[in-house]
This record gives sequence, C-alpha cells and structure tokens, in this order.
Amino acid sequence: MILPQVRDPRFVTIRRGGTLTDADHHLLALWAADCAEHVLGLFEVARPEDPRPREAIEHARAWVRGEVKMMQARAAGGHAMGAARDLRGAARHAAYAAGQAAVVAHVAAHELGAAAYAIKAVRAAAPKGESAEAAGRLECQWQRDQLPGAIRDLVLDDQRLRNDICWSVFDC
Repeated sequence: MILPQVRDPRFVTIRRGGTLTDADHHLLALWAADCAEHVLGLFEVARPEDPRPREAIEHARAWVRGEVKMMQARAAGGHAMGAARDLRGAARHAAYAAGQAAVVAHVAAHELGAAAYAIKAVRAAAPKGESAEAAGRLECQWQRDQLPGAIRDLVLDDQRLRNDICWSVFDC
C-alpha cells in the first residue's frame, strides 16, 4: 500500500475540497510520467511486444493536454499494471511505475507510486556486483532533479511523510 490511510488535502483538488490546483495536478502527472518513462526500457526489454505500459504513460500526458478523460487514463494505468502480473523484478516494477503514472489523473497521490516503483525497478536491474541501494539513490536524485519548482516542496514533503510505506526508497 503506497497511499496513506488518511488523504492529504494537498493532493485533493480544490473542487473536491482539497487545496491542489489543476495546474499542480498536471505537473504531478507529468513528473510521474517522466519517472515511469525513465525506466520503461526495463519492461520493454522483457516484453517488447506489449505496449500497455508505454500507452499508460502516453495516456497520462494526453490527460494533461485534455486529449483523454480521467477514466481513460485510469483504465490505461490498470492495463499497464496488468502487464506486470506474471513478471518479476525490474520489468514488473517498471510496468507498475507506468500504471501508477497513468492513475495520477484519478488520484494525485499516486505520483509517489510511479517514482517509488521506478526506483525499485532500477534497484532490481542493478548488475551483479554493483550496489542496488546506490543505483536506487541515483534514480531518486534523478527524479528530484526533474521536479518542477511549483511542486518540488510538495513532493519532497510527501516523500518524507510516506517514505516508510514506499519501501524507504526515498532515502537519497
């Protein structure tokens, strides 16, 4: 479970009683898509014929542009996670990252799911003899470097608050 038991109002849109603006929701979705896309190759090497994770990332971005409805992005996210079911290791985590990125359209707090699964994918893909922890820290830093200024403090605070339920991958 990567979502908190109590929803953080900072990740609930204003029209639903929270404080998240549509602009920041879109930035969260784009950042999550970037995190997932950064590790997508780890899935595509294992399943080059399966387009579902790539399509989920594309749906996340299309939702931001207003080209698809939230339900379409959410469904694409579910399909990407379905692509992970019979896999293990880096490929599985990369597909989950893509799925989480797409469902940010539905629940903004899934942004950490995309990032956390991407870090898990990189850790799982670390070559023998190299530190999986070090690889994960590098990925975490890369992700933080991609954060737009408008959402940086929000995401970093979210990482701090939810690090324990996100497998402690944000210790970077």
